[in-house]
Amino acid sequence: MLKEVRKAILRGTTTEDGFAVAESFHLLEEALRSDCEIGAVFAAESVKSAVERHVGGLKKIRVMVLADELFGSISATQASQGVMALVRPPAWTLEQLFRGRSLAVILDGLQDPGNAGTIVRAAEAFGATGVVFLKGAVSPYNPKCLRASAGSIFRVPLVPALDERLLVAAVEQRKLEMFALMPKGAIDVGECNFTGKCAIIVGSEGHGVSDRLRAKARDVRIPTVGVESLNAALAAGIALYAARKQRMAVP
Repeated sequence: MLKEVRKAILRGTTTEDGFAVAESFHLLEEALRSDCEIGAVFAAESVKSAVERHVGGLKKIRVMVLADELFGSISATQASQGVMALVRPPAWTLEQLFRGRSLAVILDGLQDPGNAGTIVRAAEAFGATGVVFLKGAVSPYNPKCLRASAGSIFRVPLVPALDERLLVAAVEQRKLEMFALMPKGAIDVGECNFTGKCAIIVGSEGHGVSDRLRAKARDVRIPTVGVESLNAALAAGIALYAARKQRMAVP
């Protein structure tokens, strides 16, 4: 089992059995609070009692105690808290993600796991209906992405590694309006109408939104002073806040 955990951490994906490696007491608590299946919990010997208190009374959860040195050799963090859980993320569909008056976020080639996780956190905070990770984007189950989401990945509907053509077909079928975040977009974010069924596209750090998606979307800019562009997670958070504010004003 430890070999599988190591491989999943190095690849930045789930284990072959479909479990994400969630490291930290906070993520363990969030997984429990979100009613996710937990395959096992690994605890460094020095924090064994603290881990057992967190899962106390939950008989189905196995706690495997490792020597501190062995735990440290597996850990994906420099300052490990000595606990990691194997968490099975919920399985979501595009139908669930695009439900009702949808407000979806589409990650197009975004590679930085910290940015991706922060965007998932913002999606939950501002009432988005879900997040699509297109093929070529980082895995939502990358350990750093999990940590940056602060547990939101266990609750926000998301679809990983989706083919761009399938996304376009789904968007057109549901008549969603797409907005592509671009540094020099034609429309100010404050002038966009986010009140209907829509999706906000966040492109990769180096190349932005793909030409195929831009052709189907309206380019949106976030006005700045003194800098040309914003961090992808910051830009997404601003756009989601603007959308949330508008949608709260429209029943």
